[in-house]
Amino acid sequence: MIYSSLMATLEELKKQRLDKLKKLKEANIDPYPSKVRKDYTNIEVNLKFSDLENKEIFVTGRITSKRDQGKISFLDIEDGSGKLQLFFSSSDLKDYSLLDLFDLGDFIEASGSLFKTKTEQITLRVSTFKILSKNLRPLPSEHFGLASEEEKIRKRYLDLITNKDLKSKLALKTKFISSCRNFLLSKGFTEVDTTSFNLVVGGAEAEPFITHYNALDMNVYLRIALELNLKRLIVSGIDKVFEIGKVFRNEGMSMQHLQEFTMMECYQAYADYNDMMSLVEEMYVYMLNETFGSTKIVYKGEEIDFTPPWDKVTYSDLMKKYGCDLNTYNTLSLIRKKGLELGLEDDPEDGYGRWIDRIYKKIARPNIKGPIFLIDHPVAISPLAKRKVDNPDFVERFQVIVNGFEIGNAFSELNDPIDQYERFNEQQKLRDAGDKEAQMMDTDFIEALEYGMPPTGGFGVGLERLFLLACNLDNIRETEYFPIIKRI
Repeated sequence: MIYSSLMATLEELKKQRLDKLKKLKEANIDPYPSKVRKDYTNIEVNLKFSDLENKEIFVTGRITSKRDQGKISFLDIEDGSGKLQLFFSSSDLKDYSLLDLFDLGDFIEASGSLFKTKTEQITLRVSTFKILSKNLRPLPSEHFGLASEEEKIRKRYLDLITNKDLKSKLALKTKFISSCRNFLLSKGFTEVDTTSFNLVVGGAEAEPFITHYNALDMNVYLRIALELNLKRLIVSGIDKVFEIGKVFRNEGMSMQHLQEFTMMECYQAYADYNDMMSLVEEMYVYMLNETFGSTKIVYKGEEIDFTPPWDKVTYSDLMKKYGCDLNTYNTLSLIRKKGLELGLEDDPEDGYGRWIDRIYKKIARPNIKGPIFLIDHPVAISPLAKRKVDNPDFVERFQVIVNGFEIGNAFSELNDPIDQYERFNEQQKLRDAGDKEAQMMDTDFIEALEYGMPPTGGFGVGLERLFLLACNLDNIRETEYFPIIKRI
């Protein structure tokens, strides 16, 4: 009954606004004009008051507050920069009565001169005004607000009107990504833009999205990583290259996972994973300082300091610390038995590497505060990394781990085409056996390696997850303007 009553009220409010819209049209007033005059933003008006005080100016914005006091009215308007108070008087305006047809949420243009009220509030004394866009639905703050987190996501445009904190954080995300770009450009990296459609997907272990390319009459995959095309460009002679772009992974939803997210990957010829560690430390410090003014963040009440140097911990030492010595659990049957003892769900399609990864995420990663470099991973979970010379069962790889989050992944990139072929072949066998996240055989990439790729260090990070951590957000969907949500 409450829902029915609310809907009836909303419909009634909409009908009232439609009646006002009709009256505006009957008065030969266009409620949606195209021509607008705006001399200054609202924040500029407030900052430049002393220069503008005796000048006629035009301002615009959405009406967010309306206070009628007999023959005078005060309106607050907001544009993208901030708020400004407007003062209307029937003695100044022949068309003062038209204000009765204006509602909260309407967009308005007004001209006049500035003054300060007795409370020192900067105000525009209006001499002319006109409607710019008639609002037909009440804004959330006028009524009961948005009922749930799901509704806030589904109607993000409404949430952003009233949720100033979310709006400011999303604006910070743009600055955050720009700081990443600016850092790499300052280090001599070349930015590129590669295709989102792939005939073969690779560069990560994830299930891809599939779509149909009508003009070519064939299925293609949306990329799950940027890696393989960027390494082709290393082969081509671009020694320092990066891309910031969307990738798409058809996997489960969680507080830390988006199916479409912004990846940054960079590759540097004549470098290894040690060089990339130095680059990443410097880059994260730069990004945090540029965006937030500090290398220290607070996440869930705990301070995390990104000031270098970060600790380095080997993958095998970490797993041994939490009860899974990889020297002992060195076969599929043994690692599977260990996983089952830990309460992991059995999956006959999982190979040795997948079981290692699942156990690591169960017993080890959640306990890391960091930031640390987790280094030297098993080759079974690293099909694109170069083997360690002194222990070929492990690879030159690192992950940045902070507060149980993986916020970066890097390799000394594998440039041996024969070794790469064999690892792709093992991955393809897993894929053929039903592992949808295993990597595909990419013979074109093997051919590119056969032309020669110099020793190369590579690094990638999902920027939304890093931003979530830096901004102390609860859910990664808060980092997106319009995250996907199931239809109702």
